[in-house]
Amino acid sequence: MVIFLLTSLGENQSVYSQNTANQFNVTGKVIDSESAETVPFVQVAFFLPGKDSPEAYSDTNIDGIFNIKLPPATYNLRLYLIGYERQEIENIKVDRNLNLQNIEIFNEGENLDEIVVESSKILMRTNVEGITINPSANLSNIGGTLLDILRNTPSVRVGDDGGISLRGSTGTNVLINGRNSSLTQNLDQIPASAIEQIRIINNPNARYDAEAEGGIIDIILKKGDDLGTNGGVELTYGTRGRMNTGARFNHRTVKYNVYAGYNLRRWRDVGDRRIEREIFGDGEKLNQETGNRSENLGHTFNYGADYYFGKNTISYEGVFSTSLDQQINTLYSRLSALESDDLLLEYVRRNNETETDDGLENSFIYERSFDDKERSFKFIVSNSYTNQFKTQNIEIFRNASTPNPENLNGQERAFTDEKRYNTVFQTDYIHPLPNQMKIEIGAKSNLRNFDNDYDYSRFNEGTQDFVNDPAISNRFDYKDRIHAGYFVWSRASNKIDITAGLRGEYTTVDTYLYNTEERNKQEYFNLFPSVQSLYKFSTAQQIKFTYSRRIDRPTAWRLNPFPDITDSLNVRRGNPFLQPEMIHSLELGHIMELKKASLTTNFFYRQVNGLLDFITIIEDGISYSQPENLNTGESYGVELIGLWDITPWWNVSGSLTGFNISVDGSNVGEEFVNSGFAWNTKLNSDFKLPLDFTLQLVFNYDSPEIEAQGRDLSQYFIDANIQKSFFDNKGSIALSIRDIFDTRRFAGNSLTNTFSQSFYSKRETRIALFSARYNF
Repeated sequence: MVIFLLTSLGENQSVYSQNTANQFNVTGKVIDSESAETVPFVQVAFFLPGKDSPEAYSDTNIDGIFNIKLPPATYNLRLYLIGYERQEIENIKVDRNLNLQNIEIFNEGENLDEIVVESSKILMRTNVEGITINPSANLSNIGGTLLDILRNTPSVRVGDDGGISLRGSTGTNVLINGRNSSLTQNLDQIPASAIEQIRIINNPNARYDAEAEGGIIDIILKKGDDLGTNGGVELTYGTRGRMNTGARFNHRTVKYNVYAGYNLRRWRDVGDRRIEREIFGDGEKLNQETGNRSENLGHTFNYGADYYFGKNTISYEGVFSTSLDQQINTLYSRLSALESDDLLLEYVRRNNETETDDGLENSFIYERSFDDKERSFKFIVSNSYTNQFKTQNIEIFRNASTPNPENLNGQERAFTDEKRYNTVFQTDYIHPLPNQMKIEIGAKSNLRNFDNDYDYSRFNEGTQDFVNDPAISNRFDYKDRIHAGYFVWSRASNKIDITAGLRGEYTTVDTYLYNTEERNKQEYFNLFPSVQSLYKFSTAQQIKFTYSRRIDRPTAWRLNPFPDITDSLNVRRGNPFLQPEMIHSLELGHIMELKKASLTTNFFYRQVNGLLDFITIIEDGISYSQPENLNTGESYGVELIGLWDITPWWNVSGSLTGFNISVDGSNVGEEFVNSGFAWNTKLNSDFKLPLDFTLQLVFNYDSPEIEAQGRDLSQYFIDANIQKSFFDNKGSIALSIRDIFDTRRFAGNSLTNTFSQSFYSKRETRIALFSARYNF
């Protein structure tokens, strides 16, 4: 496949031609095959038959029009735009000035229509499954990571620990370039500048993994699509010495493409966390404060190549990342009598922690196209590996309120060596049938292994050495194998498109605890049907309906029963007896596109059997947080995603999501039954100012949201960004101030029959970042 993409901004840019004598003007207009609307920024090139290099190329302007000068000859015309199929028109004879009038291009690989919403600063594409986000359009992502992008993405909420929820569900399946990868275990290590786009698929059909309650987040990394030699450099520097710098390069011909990118990120952070807990039966009150400061230094490389021959494409994609994280957490604890406030226990615990993370992914892809553009074949094999090695040196100051050296009376040390492996084999085939029908079949094997070796020891005053504690030290090995096959049938028409599919997944799970020689094996087979339909009132209004059955399997760290005792009074542990969630997901939506505005409305419903949720129990004054299978969970709500070009110099975009959640954990205890309404909104306002300045304001709000035992409190913040463009938008400088009013924090409370607890966590979120970039 020949892919070419020439940078275009606003007006039709310079046209390349190898011959300047005896030329004729060739003009045309490119339109969407379904909506008949003009399509800007389409790449247009004219080739002599049998030649690999174009005689002339350009791109359509904002009105979808191109104008190219050509010497007399017979040409083949090729058109390309991301999200659309490559279009080729053969044997165009140029012996005079030509007007090719309306040339249709077709949505790429989508049986059900897409509505494309474009503005000067934000690009969102909505379809029956979800939305596609262009991260570079949001200036608040400057110098950030994948988590920063997700904080500004509709329907997504990012928690204090980096956990992600979609429409109130924490079960999400994060992919890289459409594939399962071990690298997704640490999303804060993926720089925003390395990401091309993010696809949110709320209700995937049978083509995709059935994994995850909330849906799929697919991270597409930059690889370079432009013909010729292209690249860019950027540098971001901010308060507290934060830095993110990167460079990318690609060279593309009609036969091959090679590309590489590098990002260096240094991020420093400070913060504090407070916990207050009252234990009713013991008549005790615990107050804890933790101060934290950290520094992370990370390097990310992504690289690859594509080779095109005939109707075949062979690709290699690679990612390597390495980072060093250093942090010091100092925990101050005070246990007192609830009534009299008399001191019962006091200590300080200081944890000096160093963590190295290395990750590597290699993927090979073979694609075959055919004369019939609806027919295709793809085979993928990929392997990813991550290794996390963490050292914790803990100093304990018992019966003391300050960590002075003279108060030191205990030391602990822990080493964690965690390895993750993920291997994927996948094949997909699409075959067209008469009457605008087609079938898709495919198979996939996903092989995962998680090996966590934890060594814990205490300092012995008698031997003056650290002694291993076998009651806490452990090694936990987790393996799962998911073998899947799917079949999808679809049919398109002028009014109704419909897709129906069935996926089968055979799962084996094997966990082993080396210390106790306990082995836990599970084996099960599930069928996952899906249905998607789209009814088109007109090119401007459509209604969609989707249904899918899904599964959420417990992750390895949730199954590991050995405790994390970083805080000896607040312990987190896993549960080896967890079973997977089974989910029914439905969605009814309406898509409306006007000339200068677009609105997508989605009503959704999810019913979950065996809901996985964390609960907290108190034993001997110690809080244990662990996952459990609750009876059921239910959520339903509405989501609005809109864009409005109010004036040529001002546009707004945003989302509003409201949903009700009900949790029934009465199988664990009556106190684990809860329900409540939550909502969140994200609003972007962009202003084009004179002298190529752009001002952007971003507002985020998350309302309180219930958990099994309590609720998280609301949070909100506003970002402000201004950018100045240079050299026909090839270069720019920008200033970004995040959380300008310093309001972003995490807080929540729990209330049970035995205790009440509240927490408050605040990091340094008011940050100024200065960024400069240049593309060539």
